[in-house]
Amino acid sequence: MDVRAVEELSPEQRRAVFQRDAGVGAAADTARDIIEQVREEGDAALRRLASEFDDVTVGSIDVTDEAARAADDVGEELLAAIEDAADNVRTFHEAQRPTDWRREFEGRELGRRFSPIERAGVYVPGGAAAYPSSAIMGVVPAVVAGVDHVAVATPPEPAPATLAAAHVAGADAVYQVGGAQAVAALAYGTETVNAVQKIVGPGNRFVAAAKAAVRGDVAIDFIAGPSELLVVADGSADPDLVAADMLAQAEHDTDAAVACVTDDPDLAAAVAAACEQQAGEREREATIRGALAGDASGVFLARSASEMVLFAEEYAAEHLSILAEDDEALLERITNAGSVFLGPYTPVAGGDYATGTNHVLPTGGAARTEGGLSVDTFLRSSTVQRLDRSALAELRETVTRLADAEGLEAHAASVEARFED
Repeated sequence: MDVRAVEELSPEQRRAVFQRDAGVGAAADTARDIIEQVREEGDAALRRLASEFDDVTVGSIDVTDEAARAADDVGEELLAAIEDAADNVRTFHEAQRPTDWRREFEGRELGRRFSPIERAGVYVPGGAAAYPSSAIMGVVPAVVAGVDHVAVATPPEPAPATLAAAHVAGADAVYQVGGAQAVAALAYGTETVNAVQKIVGPGNRFVAAAKAAVRGDVAIDFIAGPSELLVVADGSADPDLVAADMLAQAEHDTDAAVACVTDDPDLAAAVAAACEQQAGEREREATIRGALAGDASGVFLARSASEMVLFAEEYAAEHLSILAEDDEALLERITNAGSVFLGPYTPVAGGDYATGTNHVLPTGGAARTEGGLSVDTFLRSSTVQRLDRSALAELRETVTRLADAEGLEAHAASVEARFED
């Protein structure tokens, strides 16, 4: 792995680093075709597509009862880990619940109230790997928010760990259907799958493309692409720890983006060397090396701490790790990040599984404008107001003059009507 100077990046290289693509465009036509098949044929399409894409013959699409029994199949130690992680995620998200409020002043009573959506769908990746943690991260915030019906969709023949996690987290229904067809089923419903109001959760590019296609007919959280990590480090950082965190995210996918930016040339060289050495020691070496070779991955040398900060702000990483002597000072200057990890004893893997924060996070630079999955994702708010006669009288001229300026005479008349004898 080469060290690249930030100042020497060409415009094309900067686009590759800072404008990362989830591959949605390339998958869009296929996703739309799958969605139409599901809308037209329902369960029959889900079974046919499972055979075509997953090489699985699906009997019962609804595996909710199987999820309830899965705790017996995962063993006591794994079940304890699932329950501990779910408890931590629940505790963190319970602190996010907003409270309704009202304020009274000068004859006005104004307020805001919150209510959950009724039906939510959580996509949990599967297939070649099991992701019980994603079941916890998607289901628990919805349950904490008070959603009446939380459904999980995960690819056919789900691992017992994923099923157990969905059950422990509080899912009301679990369906063995994956890919774009799962998004379509959750969005529009089938004979077995109940339609939902909002779909959340990460997935491959076909899942992302399907979420983009159904948005408008159903709400979504955001378009999530491959995993990302940016480490901002100064000379005090341990290069082996930097490399370990980079490889942990790189093992997700060859399309994962893993980068380190530092203003210390010696650290930059040491991190690059450590990545090369540690990659050969990991079980998923081929996947890791594929990710390390990506255009948005690498070790980047900045000329100063300010250039590191500018790099981090433009990168807007899903995961941001700060390994520096004064990490709080750097944190104050960096706002574009999905989730932040401070200090040498805070590996990103901790947040992936067990600290309690959510690992469903914006990617591809979306952290510039939005945050990760939370209780807020499943809530809607409305405002409440009551005026007495004196309060309306005080606002009377303001309202009528603005209404007249906009040419909306009936608005003004609706106010004046309150003062007719």
